[in-house]
Amino acid sequence: MTRRPEHAEAGTRALLDTFATGDPDGHLQLGELFSGLGKRSFGMLLFVSTVPAFIPIPGLAGALSGPLVVLVGLQLLVGLRKPWLPGFVARRGPRRASLMRFRDRLAPWLARLERVVRPRWPQLLDHRLANLMTGVQLVLLGILLLLPLPFTNLLFGALLLLFALALLERDGRLMGIAWLAGAVAIGVFGVLSGALASEAARWVDVLV
Repeated sequence: MTRRPEHAEAGTRALLDTFATGDPDGHLQLGELFSGLGKRSFGMLLFVSTVPAFIPIPGLAGALSGPLVVLVGLQLLVGLRKPWLPGFVARRGPRRASLMRFRDRLAPWLARLERVVRPRWPQLLDHRLANLMTGVQLVLLGILLLLPLPFTNLLFGALLLLFALALLERDGRLMGIAWLAGAVAIGVFGVLSGALASEAARWVDVLV
């Protein structure tokens, strides 16, 4: 019998416990997140990338989370099977103490969510169109995080956690809910304000 990867069956809370364990003053390198996770790697990278969005310091959340979320979205758009990070980014990451605090704060909510979140419609998550939809929304939400929109970091952070949990738990139904919520947020805070279009155009100019 083939042995499955170490983290293949672990739930989100168990994965967080694993990655948070160690020297509290040490850092969790982002490159460590991919080991043994397979198709769930994007979910764990997105989950950890969202942690700074909950830091109550104006400007810092977007500067840290925004570019990483955009990077995850772009890689889903181009169809990568496993996340790629440049070496200088892969060697960095959040302090384990910060991840522990984040885990403890989310633990009651994750406990409730894990009762209803489970692998469903996994074929939806593997479809190319689904990756395109997820990638586009993550890129736009990441850009919105970078914009100076007051009192929105927690909202965008919560939305990004929905995407991360859907990818981690292989829950296509939850991903559908994340798409709907993301479209509403992008429409309300991005398109209607006009700021998202101009910022997205700037990013396209940089990439091209």
